[in-house]
Amino acid sequence: MPHFPVNHPARPLYRILSGLIGVYILVFGVWGVAETIGDPLFGRDGTWALGLRTNLAFSLASLIFGVFLIIGASRRTNLGHYMNLTAGVVFLVTSILMMSVLQTDANFLNFSMSTVVVSMLFGLILLGTGLYDKVGPPESAEAELENRKHPVADVHRP
Repeated sequence: MPHFPVNHPARPLYRILSGLIGVYILVFGVWGVAETIGDPLFGRDGTWALGLRTNLAFSLASLIFGVFLIIGASRRTNLGHYMNLTAGVVFLVTSILMMSVLQTDANFLNFSMSTVVVSMLFGLILLGTGLYDKVGPPESAEAELENRKHPVADVHRP
């Protein structure tokens, strides 16, 4: 069973970080929709928004994911934890898949290498924030602290 820290002290910072990523993605989506509004849904022209290449489909998906991440960051429950973990995996998988079809006609989201790098970076950050923003009762956090102060653990401390 994986172990996720409960009530991590830096949890508010992680929620702010995932919220800022959500705001960037939302602004990117709005900007991209404004730039590609008359284009085909899966167009492959050279439209750029906020330094990333886009098309209408990718811009609309970014709008949805931006709202998704902002909602997850605004929740003080484990919903945000699961939303960040899910979004992190989705961003990483999407970036790897789109990188594998970058120079082909299968690049239906019109990714460029810079888009792949930003998607991977966002995926890693969201996965990291998802790992440390789990919420639990204060008793769980105290039990974790007691496990860290276990006599066996003290032997290995300098």
